Amino acid sequence: MNTSTTDASDLAGAKVMVIDDSNTIRRSAEIFLLKAGCEVILAEDGFDALAKITDHQPEVIFVDIMMPRLDGYQTCALIKKNPRLREIPVIMLSSKDGLFDRARGRLVGSDEYLTKPFTKDTLLEAVRRHRPQSS
Repeated sequence: MNTSTTDASDLAGAKVMVIDDSNTIRRSAEIFLLKAGCEVILAEDGFDALAKITDHQPEVIFVDIMMPRLDGYQTCALIKKNPRLREIPVIMLSSKDGLFDRARGRLVGSDEYLTKPFTKDTLLEAVRRHRPQSS
């Protein structure tokens, strides 16, 4: 009895960005989100993401912490410093579950912190919690 699929339609049309340098993580997140009816934008690092955010206007952003060039903390800080983007919820993804990492995520303005590997349900619940309610 899988109840999460019956209420997945409430996420239909949600624009979600996943920023991760791991192809595996990006693909598994994409599969979970597409099955729930979300529109998915993928980016492999912070620079790639920042170029795509303005074009696609995602409603929720998942960002990996450990990435080359621009890490998740720097990416989140840049999003939150931009007046046009700062309202977009940013959820940190990390394989580290330390207090320091969580605190640092909060300092740069992240809205939530998920530990990898995540499940389909934790991913979709996070989107549900942070997606702006359509008026």
